[in-house]
Amino acid sequence: MTWPFVLELMLLGSFSGFLAGLLGIGGGMLLVPFLTFMFTQEHFAEPLIVHMAIATALTTILFTSASSIRAHHRRGAVRWDVAPVMGIGAVLGTFGGAQLAGALKSKWLALFFALFVGFSALRMLLASRRADVERAEALPRRPLLGLAGACIGFISSLIGAGGGFLTVPFLHWRGLAMRNAVATSAAMGFPIAAGGLFGYVVAGMHADGLPHYALGYVYLPALVACATTSVLLAPVGAGVAHRVHGQALKRVFALLLLGLAGYMAYKGLRSA
Repeated sequence: MTWPFVLELMLLGSFSGFLAGLLGIGGGMLLVPFLTFMFTQEHFAEPLIVHMAIATALTTILFTSASSIRAHHRRGAVRWDVAPVMGIGAVLGTFGGAQLAGALKSKWLALFFALFVGFSALRMLLASRRADVERAEALPRRPLLGLAGACIGFISSLIGAGGGFLTVPFLHWRGLAMRNAVATSAAMGFPIAAGGLFGYVVAGMHADGLPHYALGYVYLPALVACATTSVLLAPVGAGVAHRVHGQALKRVFALLLLGLAGYMAYKGLRSA
């Protein structure tokens, strides 16, 4: 590990944190392809690269979600009757997803990321061109909320994201105002990341070929560098968000995600 590599990681964290604050979308989906590329350039063991990129990106959300939760809680926007119930399910789902990811080859993880993120980006592009009119439903009972959290956590663990791309539309559809859905989704990011951290440490504990400073599949230098700078830049992005046109930004972000999904598809198809 060299200082230029650390500086690149810090720059990547700044970029993802700024966009997370600007668009209200977690940076995990951005981090995974970039970390995959950077770990490849550092000649990490090929079968471990995608696992480590997903695990590290997911774990950074522990830090970014903590600052986001405080901000939303001060405004009274977090639904604390919902977040803990879904959060318990999310921890279990994320841990289980990490165990599945540990058993899969990098090829299938990369292709799943490409398909899911590519689909999400296309939906974002289409949504930016029209106004969605949705019929609000009532919140389900607590066991079903926990099950929803487990499903969201499971998918999040396979793509290294905080789950906001699923949690916000689900909660809004089930009757929460958008500000409450976004705030409660931010609170969900912490248990998702916690379950992912524990799950990927356990799944990668005995993996062969891990680099120095890896804790299971979590690469600690990348975690520290990306988390530190992303937390610092997220408030800057949030400030800029109030002065620019949100729909145009989301279209640009969706196009960026499509490009990154294409890279992960290329990576997956080239893997053994």
